Amino acid sequence: MAKTIVVKQIGSPIRRPADQRATLVGLGLNKMHKTRVLEDTPSVRGMIRKIPHLVEVVEERD
Repeated sequence: MAKTIVVKQIGSPIRRPADQRATLVGLGLNKMHKTRVLEDTPSVRGMIRKIPHLVEVVEERD
């Protein structure tokens, strides 16, 4: 079974560059305090690293 991570949006995309907003949408986040369970892949980790001020990793699951 693939590893997953739970990602929570903690920052608002208002007054952020368009690429940061697009990254949030790519992660499936668009509202404050919304969480998503995502597969733990290098591409998802890279997206999280691009916007660490807007998201946090709540939990890592096996």
